[in-house]
Amino acid sequence: MDETAVYDARIELVDFVIEVFHDTPDEAFVERLLAGEIETPGDEVNEYLDAGFAALEEFVEENEGRDPAEVTNELAKEYTALMVGPRPNVLPHETYYRDDTEFIGEGLADVEASYGAAGWNPPEEYGEENDHIAVEFAFLRNLIERQRAGQDETVGFERVFLDEHLLTWLEQFTDHIAAETDEPLFVAGARIATGTAAFEDEIVAQLL
Repeated sequence: MDETAVYDARIELVDFVIEVFHDTPDEAFVERLLAGEIETPGDEVNEYLDAGFAALEEFVEENEGRDPAEVTNELAKEYTALMVGPRPNVLPHETYYRDDTEFIGEGLADVEASYGAAGWNPPEEYGEENDHIAVEFAFLRNLIERQRAGQDETVGFERVFLDEHLLTWLEQFTDHIAAETDEPLFVAGARIATGTAAFEDEIVAQLL
């Protein structure tokens, strides 16, 4: 795989996680999934990515031939019950899973410090606290795009962000969501998030 293809793959993985979790998945995204426009690799990558791709294929197979609007409506109901509430079972926030901080406590400032050090401000459209999985992956996307543009210093920012943030909580989040829902798209999103962090860990190790 050449360098351009690697960057494309990295960004596609990150974008998938953002699409699944930043809000209820929208109909255009569901249509692309059901049309097979998001392809999964035939080769093994790592444990979590492989399991995530399998769950994604399960989602597509289960909903083959169905009206995307109907599928989108069902996903919205499950997303809301699972992650919004009024009493959500899963909170896709770093500080919810870390043992060294309270939920939306001082750990949130640590996340925001990583953003600030890299000169990045979270997009306003997400409407979530800055330790939400979609916001953290939006930051990861920004770093990858800047690496592609030749800003080598962003590799160091990513190394720190992986070690101090993404790699500290995503496995727990993934185990939790898999225990709380049978919806394969959300299980796929969580597994792909964890697998992407592991994939990025390997790439950054090679770049430094």
